[in-house]
Amino acid sequence: MLQPLGISCALLTGSVPAAKRRALLASVADGTTDILIGTHALIQRDVSFARLALAVTDEQHRFGVEQRARLTEKGRHPHVLVMSATPIPRTMAMVLYGDMDVSVIDQLPPGRKKTSTFVLDSSYHERMYSYIKRRVCDGAQAYVVCPLVEDADNESIKAVEKYAEELSCEYLRGVRVGYLHGRMKSKDKEAVLHDFSSGNIQVLVSTTVIEVGVNVPSATIMVIENAERFGLSQLHQLRGRVGRGSEKAYCFVVSDSKSESAKERLEIFRTVSDGFELSRRDMQIRGPGDFLGSRQSGLPMFRHADLMRDSDAVDSAHEEAKRILQDPLWYTDPSLSKLRASVVKLFARVDFDIFS
Repeated sequence: MLQPLGISCALLTGSVPAAKRRALLASVADGTTDILIGTHALIQRDVSFARLALAVTDEQHRFGVEQRARLTEKGRHPHVLVMSATPIPRTMAMVLYGDMDVSVIDQLPPGRKKTSTFVLDSSYHERMYSYIKRRVCDGAQAYVVCPLVEDADNESIKAVEKYAEELSCEYLRGVRVGYLHGRMKSKDKEAVLHDFSSGNIQVLVSTTVIEVGVNVPSATIMVIENAERFGLSQLHQLRGRVGRGSEKAYCFVVSDSKSESAKERLEIFRTVSDGFELSRRDMQIRGPGDFLGSRQSGLPMFRHADLMRDSDAVDSAHEEAKRILQDPLWYTDPSLSKLRASVVKLFARVDFDIFS
């Protein structure tokens, strides 16, 4: 799309051969390449930009705090755009702080229907898979997500390869079942995804590798086994793999957990389909994280305030901070000496002069 405009793009991934990688990095460093697209390979130390002006992170929740920071540090205050269907709690906290401008797309694409979600225990397996088999025989496709690649000591936790075999021999006998996980070779993974996209595989048993970047409109059923082992953001992303066409989609969340907190999270997931609302609920449960550090959940650093309960106070504080910062030398004002001392204490862990 950009070639007719004279804009050059390049792709950098971990599989790029060494010689080609050296040439590519040289073209990025001297500015010959305008746009560099890639995986986590972009944040490696040997990747340098002539003048990085914009850093875009897609599927933000898949990157750690330090990883995202390492990318933006490759430029001098570049513009930053982060995108996610499920804002992590830390991001929600930053939104409340006013540190990020947020644009929300809260409508489904035209023609798409809302995915219905059901929470079940394993006693419903036979009934659920009988329904799935009928739907698949009528032309639908389904995902079955497991938390493990290999068997664990706990037999109740599903592992991909073994569970795919079990389904083929029992509940889904006669159905074309395939499996996918991150330990497979790239060419094998691509072959499986191609077979699923083309309909040669009717039910795909997988780990969370299908969480992003997989688009099969005919897949209308998602089963998530041992769902208590996944976070709300992961569950929401997995549910987003179905319902990508015009057909009605269904998500079955299976868990035998007796934990009240797990039951609470799954009930929230069942009833809430909006990513921002899920993040808000997640923040209530887990805490908003460490705003200047690398934790993305946990206890906030306030003694008395609650980010959800006291959001109006946070907004007022932000407006007052903007007013103070209109004077670039505010920290020299004697009347603000206590504020300066608090800021110095807050930033004590960073290795640069915040007033320079």
